Amino acid sequence: MELSAIHLILGLLGIGAGLLGGVIGFGTTIILMPPLVYLHGSLLTIPIIAITATIANLARVFIWWRSIDWKVCAVYAASAIPAVILGANTLILLNPQAIEIVLGLFLLFLIPIRRWMRRQEIVVSLWHMALVGAGIGYLTGIVATTGAINTPFFLAYGLTKGAYLGTEAASSLSIFITKGVVFHELGVIDRIAILEGLFLGVCVFIGSLLSKRIVLKMREEQFIQMMEWVIAISGIAILMMSMIHQ
Repeated sequence: MELSAIHLILGLLGIGAGLLGGVIGFGTTIILMPPLVYLHGSLLTIPIIAITATIANLARVFIWWRSIDWKVCAVYAASAIPAVILGANTLILLNPQAIEIVLGLFLLFLIPIRRWMRRQEIVVSLWHMALVGAGIGYLTGIVATTGAINTPFFLAYGLTKGAYLGTEAASSLSIFITKGVVFHELGVIDRIAILEGLFLGVCVFIGSLLSKRIVLKMREEQFIQMMEWVIAISGIAILMMSMIHQ
């Protein structure tokens, strides 16, 4: 397959991934990871995904700017930034396959956990978000995607639809920008990763712009159900990716 044809397919996948991520707040990287791993290998895929995810989150911040809870963003980022630096620096010391297996299984368990939290009416407070930021920041430094793990905590804090999408995106920006800087310092990001990440980021941005009308028309229960479906698919996809890394 010629390079132009490959990038046409990647571009269309990027637009579709941006549309999905713009509707539910995650799933963008899950769609893009398999073809990127096939084309570039698992190590180069991580910085490409980091650049793409940064642009995707910028798009969601732009779309939902007025709905963002900036207090949550500040508390989340304060613990997430040092944690992602630690995670990125320990990446080479760990077994990515084992981490992905654990992460994939954890995502599958998130659905019953979120439902249990909702039945018990468990509420996440502002200081809890600092713990969430630290844990997810560290994981994101190690693996390519952890977006779905944020979901139950931001929902339990009381955010939904536009407020959830914007706040989660703004909070995650601190992680992906820090991750990009660290990978650059470690020499992992090269010219190919930058160009590929920017190309996919633009495609994802286009898809994200198309998502706002869909979100506004969705009922809250539909929104939750769609997120659960994608969390399940994300968990299965990550488990499948761990097999590719064997």
